[in-house]
Amino acid sequence: MSALSAYARLFRLAGPAYVLVAFLGRLPMAMAQLGTLLLVSTATGTYGLGGLAAGALAVANAVGAPVAGGLADRFGQRPVVLVQSVAGAASLAALTLLAHADAGGAVLVVVAAVTGLALPQVGPLARVRWRPITSGTGPEQRRLVDAAFSYEGAVDEASFAIGPALVGVVAVWLSPAGALVTAAVLLAVFGTAFALHPTARRTATGPHARPTGRLLTGAFAVLVVAQAAVGVLFGATQTGTTVLATQAGQPGLAGLIHAVLGVGSAAAGIGTAFIPAQIGHERRVLAAACALVALSWPLLLVDSLPALTAAVAVLGFAVAPYMIGVFSLGERVVPAGRTGAAMTALASATGVGYALGSSVAGRLADVSGHTAAFAVTVTTTAVALLVAATQQRRLRSAVRAAADAPEPAGDAAAPAVVAG
Repeated sequence: MSALSAYARLFRLAGPAYVLVAFLGRLPMAMAQLGTLLLVSTATGTYGLGGLAAGALAVANAVGAPVAGGLADRFGQRPVVLVQSVAGAASLAALTLLAHADAGGAVLVVVAAVTGLALPQVGPLARVRWRPITSGTGPEQRRLVDAAFSYEGAVDEASFAIGPALVGVVAVWLSPAGALVTAAVLLAVFGTAFALHPTARRTATGPHARPTGRLLTGAFAVLVVAQAAVGVLFGATQTGTTVLATQAGQPGLAGLIHAVLGVGSAAAGIGTAFIPAQIGHERRVLAAACALVALSWPLLLVDSLPALTAAVAVLGFAVAPYMIGVFSLGERVVPAGRTGAAMTALASATGVGYALGSSVAGRLADVSGHTAAFAVTVTTTAVALLVAATQQRRLRSAVRAAADAPEPAGDAAAPAVVAG
């Protein structure tokens, strides 16, 4: 089955409504971190506090996401995502109101943390749905799931391009507060729609809803560290971009420039489905990590917004292939009933990395400017390469062991979902 045929089959199985809802439902998460950074920085006049608030949101989301993912594994996604969507929208609105009312920095950080705890991880949970959606497709299922993860990686990157861009546009036209209000509305509408979509029912039945087996293994721990590294990259790069754009007198352009990172990344993500299946995902992660190192160092040389835009655009081409490899390995090395917890745990690692990257880069930027923030980006790509290079055998062995394990009863025989 060719990559194009696999994509076409996936969209027929899921239906256009699901594709649209699953994309728009993840935009608020993509908007929340930069929106919080801009909102709190503007309200308090310090990048350090803005980075701390954005980091608090990310850390709280990282803490809450695996718990929510585990609950979704056990009870299905519908009730979990529905509660989170309503609570997350209300929390975003509350954060906006408090910032507008000149609340203290400590209050804003706490409310940002509460907001992060409530926000649903639509992207990781969408990944969980693809195996039930494609069940009943026989020997084609593995190829379809691989294509689905390539698609999800590209869509995630597109959302993290459009989300910050939307924050930037609304911040320029209205204010940073208006950007978070927009995120709240999107979450209330499309997060709820994602929760109520018929595909959510499949996550509450069958082998995928019976958590068994160990989640935390040596191989999965390696993947968590690998994904945390790309989170640091996001946080540091976003902070450095915000600092340089503000110094240039165009703070609202920070989101638009950072969005360029996701444009090339999304394109590269779609292209990963064309990679021959015999090239293992662990080797793909290693190749992408090499590209991250090679493409990140130009950030140390930029001193203008056009140069920064070009450097960020080039770096983006290595991001999605790296993340797709990590998430694909995560789906393969954990038991079927733990997939929700695994995907949200990897997303949580991204959030923890973002918090670390934005906090460290923000503090360094307060002292030494944007170049110091980008130095954090370059350093973390070297860490990603080190992890990928030294853990190839462990990851390969874990994939083989999972492939040799017996399939959960009823998985292959279940009918495929057609969601209209």
